[in-house]
Amino acid sequence: MEVVVKDIKGKETGKLKLNKGIFGVEPNEHAIYLDVKQYLANNRQGTHKAKHRGELSGSTRKLHKQKGTGGSRKGSIKNPLFRGGGRVFGPEPRDYSFKLNKKLKQLARKSALSMKATEKSIVVLKDFDFEAPKTKDFIAILEALGLKDKKTLLVLGDSNKNVYLSSRNLNGAEVVTTSELNTYGIMNANNLVLTESSVGKIETILS
Repeated sequence: MEVVVKDIKGKETGKLKLNKGIFGVEPNEHAIYLDVKQYLANNRQGTHKAKHRGELSGSTRKLHKQKGTGGSRKGSIKNPLFRGGGRVFGPEPRDYSFKLNKKLKQLARKSALSMKATEKSIVVLKDFDFEAPKTKDFIAILEALGLKDKKTLLVLGDSNKNVYLSSRNLNGAEVVTTSELNTYGIMNANNLVLTESSVGKIETILS
């Protein structure tokens, strides 16, 4: 599977052959679902909490006698039926994270990459660098590639502070390294921009 390699001006500089075992597999949608579910679950703080009646401060006195008033039986002001009372079956702090096998996670990433390749949503970009962080320079690259108004994920072979800072102020663009690449990020982006150095590293990680 061959793709065109472009420079930051949007001009073709050559072609690159993608590994069919990573960018051309039969997508497993259930593996993608599980990996995305795990990513979102692991990001949940799980610090939600509501007080039940045993945790409220307040009088434990019986409000009135059991019989003879004509009203219902009331044992405590902290009864969940009363305003300010405890919460019935309220949320408790918990850990939402769960484990997935390494092979399943690899299959999910291969499936996501293959789906993007099938949709022709992958652009390979020649390695580049900025002398200083400038958002307008990053926007110029997106314009040259025809991706200015599209949700884009740029994958770098190695961390580059200037490129990262140049993209940080843009809502529709995100920059990650190959070690940070995950199934959710791939599926969440409309277009995937891979630098030449990142392609080799992705193939090494997933092969």
